[in-house]
This record gives sequence, C-alpha cells and structure tokens, in this order.
Amino acid sequence: MNKRKWYWLLVVPFVATLLPFLYNRAEPSLFGMPFFYWYQLAWVLITGCLLGFVVYATRDARGTPAAPPTGGAQPQAERRSGDV
Repeated sequence: MNKRKWYWLLVVPFVATLLPFLYNRAEPSLFGMPFFYWYQLAWVLITGCLLGFVVYATRDARGTPAAPPTGGAQPQAERRSGDV
C-alpha cells in the first residue's frame, strides 16, 4: 500500500466533527457530561491516536518520516560564511 494513502485516515475526525447533526444532543450522558461535549472530547483523543498511527505507518525502514511529495519547496544548500 502506498504510504501516502494512510493520510486519508485523518479525514475521519474532520468529517466526524464537521457534521454537528451527528452529535447535537444531550443524551446519552457520560459521568454527567452531555453527549455533545464528550463526543467532541473523545474525538480529540481518537485524533491523537490516529495521528500517531499515521506517523508510524508512513515512516520508512530507517524510522525517519517519509519524504514530502515532489513539487514542494526544496531545502536550499547551506551557505558558508565566505559565500555571497
């Protein structure tokens, strides 16, 4: 599987919190907290886990992050003090 496909997992929390009709209600409550609040709080934790998984899944064999897609800004070579 192409490693860049793992990034699509990050769309799930975005969509799950983008549509308030999914969670705009008070019941069921959890420890006295209305559903509206604990649903959003749960997605904060889920998103953190998903981010960790995506970072792990997209690392190469050496454990370094995968290279960015081509076409982006490339780092410039370091200049020495005598270069102008």
